[in-house]
Amino acid sequence: MEAAPGHAEVLKIVAPNPGRMTLPGTNTYLYGADPCAVIDPGPDIETHLDAIRAAAEQRGGIGVVLLTHGHGDHADGAERLGVDVVRPGDGEEHLGLRAIATPGHAPDHVCLMTADGVCFSGDLVLGLGSTFVPPDGGSLAAYMDSLRRMQAEPIELIAPGHGPWVTDPVAKLAEYVEHREMRERRLLAALERGERSRTALLTAAWSDVPPELREAAAMVMEAHLDKLDTEGRLPADLTP
Repeated sequence: MEAAPGHAEVLKIVAPNPGRMTLPGTNTYLYGADPCAVIDPGPDIETHLDAIRAAAEQRGGIGVVLLTHGHGDHADGAERLGVDVVRPGDGEEHLGLRAIATPGHAPDHVCLMTADGVCFSGDLVLGLGSTFVPPDGGSLAAYMDSLRRMQAEPIELIAPGHGPWVTDPVAKLAEYVEHREMRERRLLAALERGERSRTALLTAAWSDVPPELREAAAMVMEAHLDKLDTEGRLPADLTP
């Protein structure tokens, strides 16, 4: 349990890793008091839910549960807390938190902003590493638009869905944009050289990825290829 640096109204409670690629675990946040909002209650793990209930009781109880998106590692425990569970739409406000639609990692993804610049980023931005954008149900083009939308917000601190606090939001968002653009540049360069094999394209654009992450990288590549196809920049003669 940890208060946000410079923002005592924000409390983080980390759920145990439920067996997914979730870094040390899923971050649940409590915001405000009398009552507080619970953001992303995490997996349905009783010890974690008990910790949320105990911390919320010290803040005057839970007024609402807000979800950044519906993936199970963020949402499975939500109904167990016994209060309204809300998936806020773009522009909605709940207990001082403004929702900003940020699809890409998931179609229903939102970030939640406080008036003093704390961004609860869900899986748009992580504290470590990069976010998975699936080809099925996600959209890399939408994800890039979401990153750029958040770059226009006055963010002082990012409270990510996984990993540590992000204390330099400007640099982190720029890093995320550049990371995706770098992969796209590598893919385009390989295509321009005449590569048409997905295996060769993966090797060219994700040569720095360790073998154990190659399968995940292949799925991420498909999201990049989908984006290029939508933009009319993908050759029609790709092979496996």
